Amino acid sequence: MSPASRYSDPESPDPEESSGSATRRDFLGGLLTLTASGLVFCGMGVAFAAPVATSRARGSARLNVRDHGAKGDGIADDTSSFQEAIDALPKDGGTVYVPAGAYLIDPTRSVKLRSRMYLSMATGARLLAKANAEPRAYVLLAKEVEEVEISGGRIIGDRDSHLGTTGEWGHGIRIQGCSAVTVRNIHISRCWGDGISAGGIKNPGEPNRPGRDYLFEKVVCTENRRQGLTIGSSRGVRVRNCEFSDTGGIPPGAGIDIEPDTDIARDVVIENCLVRGNRGPGISLYKRAAEVTVRNCTIERNRGDGILAVTAIDCVFTGNIIRENGLGGIFLRTGSRNIRVSGNRLKGNDRGRGGKRQVRIAEDSAAVHIEPDNVIE
Repeated sequence: MSPASRYSDPESPDPEESSGSATRRDFLGGLLTLTASGLVFCGMGVAFAAPVATSRARGSARLNVRDHGAKGDGIADDTSSFQEAIDALPKDGGTVYVPAGAYLIDPTRSVKLRSRMYLSMATGARLLAKANAEPRAYVLLAKEVEEVEISGGRIIGDRDSHLGTTGEWGHGIRIQGCSAVTVRNIHISRCWGDGISAGGIKNPGEPNRPGRDYLFEKVVCTENRRQGLTIGSSRGVRVRNCEFSDTGGIPPGAGIDIEPDTDIARDVVIENCLVRGNRGPGISLYKRAAEVTVRNCTIERNRGDGILAVTAIDCVFTGNIIRENGLGGIFLRTGSRNIRVSGNRLKGNDRGRGGKRQVRIAEDSAAVHIEPDNVIE
């Protein structure tokens, strides 16, 4: 993972400001009037991709974790009972139901999901991460499977009881090299790492396998230590009507971080989301991100930039409310190109510095289209 210096603390001196460097331009109120080479202020047609289907294929079998020995008392380790219920599904899959209760899960073993299954949790179901010292552990793990759905209940991480001091990968849900996965109507909090990490997989001697067709809908990820949601190597990710808030403890500390370690994340739509109070940026596109649309979101009171795009390509930021973020509203840098910024409302960003940095564009970014319908309040 990138070092802490990736994102400047808003209370620390800005190296660009202190050095007098001309490596960025400021969008100062009203309409942008720059006419520098590489910046185009005109319309850019955008065809948004068709939405991902919410229905996943699976069989009709329905099993209950209680029938496989799960206690749900918050004391007994229920990991094996969950796994037994999942493994008992027939070949064509089905539903594993989790009634209300507090289920202690060992993240070092993980509940491993299988193809063509639905993990359906009652509103009162809570998966509690068992305290451990491992730097890398997941409550739920979906690895190289397809047609999976997870919904309902809560996952509560071991951030407050973690036995080690190293690592940043203690995730609530890890989705790796899968296709056709839906996560919806779930609350994930207090994880040692991310609420959710979703991407591809690179097995030794094999080409990278990106994740495909991921849908996150009505998910709340809050008070997690590293990220609310990480999106890695992938194709076709949709994030709708979600909240990512109060992330922080180890960098990057973003609400949403699109940051593949290998390959790229392509065709990502983030819409109608609340991204609030994160210690790093609200939404980060940190290299290897292409065809990302952020629209109709409220991005507010994050300590970093509202939207930070580093080497982002073919992206659209439209119709968002971006306000009171510590470093700035939108920052495009390090070779970002073909970016459209339209219909956004920006207010009170760059707190403590006079509000001069609502939209910043580095000199090495190109073909940035700033539409006249953006409003600076």
